[in-house]
Amino acid sequence: MKKSHHPLLAIFFLVFIATASSCSGQSTARKSLLALSKADHTLAIVDPVTLKVVVRIPVGEDPHEMVASPDGRTAYVANYGGGSLYTLNVIDLVAQKPLPDIDTRPLFGPHDVTFAVGKLWFTAEGSKSVGRYDPYTGKLDWSMGTGQDRTHMIYLTADGEKIYTTNVSSGTVSILSDTLIQPGRFAPPNAKPRSDWNQTVVEVGRGSEGFDVSPDGSKLWTAASVDGTIFVVDLHSKKLEAKIDAKVIGANRLKFTPDGRLAFISSLSSGDLFIFDTKSLQQIKKLKPGRGCAGILMDPDGSRAFVACSADGYIAIVDLRTLEVTGRLDVGGVPDGLAWAIQP
Repeated sequence: MKKSHHPLLAIFFLVFIATASSCSGQSTARKSLLALSKADHTLAIVDPVTLKVVVRIPVGEDPHEMVASPDGRTAYVANYGGGSLYTLNVIDLVAQKPLPDIDTRPLFGPHDVTFAVGKLWFTAEGSKSVGRYDPYTGKLDWSMGTGQDRTHMIYLTADGEKIYTTNVSSGTVSILSDTLIQPGRFAPPNAKPRSDWNQTVVEVGRGSEGFDVSPDGSKLWTAASVDGTIFVVDLHSKKLEAKIDAKVIGANRLKFTPDGRLAFISSLSSGDLFIFDTKSLQQIKKLKPGRGCAGILMDPDGSRAFVACSADGYIAIVDLRTLEVTGRLDVGGVPDGLAWAIQP
């Protein structure tokens, strides 16, 4: 009789193991969507195929923007606090757990973050500055003041030689260029060329916050939340090229599609999503994904856009072929910052 029970016990044991494994959580996919919840203070890792949340990981008290490392294994989250906080959360995306924070002091109010040439760059709004952190040495190794009010969003060229920021309250765009300075005539004999950063400030409009650089690197678009004007900056001449009376009141974020044909602008005040043709500079469509739209993230394959509807508590999914909302994704309350983590 005892022997006849062994197969049943074996089957029960296998079922138990399978159930326990399914409850223990999924591994992080090689391509994952990352989404921040300001209300829940979490970073959600989302499978972009199933659109299911794999795991939610705790972050700091005021998470706004984030970026994943080039190898897709680590995320960095800026805690903003209106310019008063001073931490970047570090998240191990593979182990799905927080790591020790980065203290950005003496730079306050980190808001936007990006990676270039192996370094982590961030705006420090409370210090009117841009800072740089070296993940290998674990130290802040460079910073530069902009002298502008609310230095908020940041973009770096791949070679790390140009930095673009929007300065919301000043209504300006900063263009910081890394220049090699040769030793002067009175320099010592062993003097070497040194790096120096020069700033060009382009006047746009008050409330210019969200911006993007065209895929070919030639243009920068930003939109002013106050009067809804879109500004087009020529990055070669470093001058304002065009103003579009777009009436995108409450503009929060602006992103180009991967092919550069379209620009999406979200409105936090109206919940509208404006879509512009970048050649004709004309609006071709307006969607209403929710009551208040913030972060925008394009799928690199050109198929979808993800739009954080902060006031509504979900992320809207827009089909880039039909330009229609095709679904919603729940990642927690007041979703905002979005990013991709892609492992090679």
